[in-house]
Amino acid sequence: MNNDQFIGTGVAVITPFRDGKVDYKSLEKIIEHLIAGDVDYLVPLGSTGESALLSEHEEREILDFVISVNKGRKPIVAGNFGAKNTLELCKKIEGYNFDGIDAILSSSPEYIKPSQKGIYQHYMALEQVSPVPIIIYNVPSRTKSNIEWQTTVQLANSSSKFIGIKEATGDLIQATRIAKNRPEGFLLMSGDDETALPMIAVGGQGVISVMANVFPKHFSSMIKAALNDDMDKARVINNNTYDLHHYLYVEGNPVGIKAAMEYKGFCTRDVRLPLTNMSESGYQALKECLEKIA
Repeated sequence: MNNDQFIGTGVAVITPFRDGKVDYKSLEKIIEHLIAGDVDYLVPLGSTGESALLSEHEEREILDFVISVNKGRKPIVAGNFGAKNTLELCKKIEGYNFDGIDAILSSSPEYIKPSQKGIYQHYMALEQVSPVPIIIYNVPSRTKSNIEWQTTVQLANSSSKFIGIKEATGDLIQATRIAKNRPEGFLLMSGDDETALPMIAVGGQGVISVMANVFPKHFSSMIKAALNDDMDKARVINNNTYDLHHYLYVEGNPVGIKAAMEYKGFCTRDVRLPLTNMSESGYQALKECLEKIA
């Protein structure tokens, strides 16, 4: 398996809406913007893509649309493979059309709060049925359970089908232990934009980014510089964009990034309930921050 195609900047692609429906015209514009911004791969249908608020039909339609517009230019990681029910997720994978999909992003079971043994067995069940590589997604803020570093390393050693982890804890101690103990070729990716640069410093290979929706060239340049050991350049870019992190998440994700994309002319800021659109006061503060980024 060619894991190198997932080194660098992946983008958790937003799903634009207009009048309550998926806005495919804007989605095409966003995909072209990301590819022109020199990102390394696309990740539609993650939490930033509001996958939990889409119907199964919409999910499939969006993924097929992204594949069609992309035309093979960038690898595609399908992000809608999280579930609390292992059996149902395995059935979904077994009946899924993976044409045009290079890997899946699968978060650990949500709500159930399983033991580390349960998390390990859950992923090993997915490994048995998935025809494509799996990127493990550790996001305790949503699932309410952490994948401990020992479990990550155990999974990485159990099958080459596990090609990396999107580590969204913000815990650099945990990330360092993964980097130190993982097998060769297993990728460590930041799932938290604020820790993207320091995670590379401890041995990471990139990020699956939210901010890169609006600033793909900035984020991609920062990650490439860091991976090439040009930390001075990477720090300059990081400092230039750093204040924006607060405004992207202060009212929730993807509320902030969609507001930023509206300001930049890519789509509306519309989200689906129970999410609500960014407040006017929040939007004004976000705009002021965006205007300061060179």
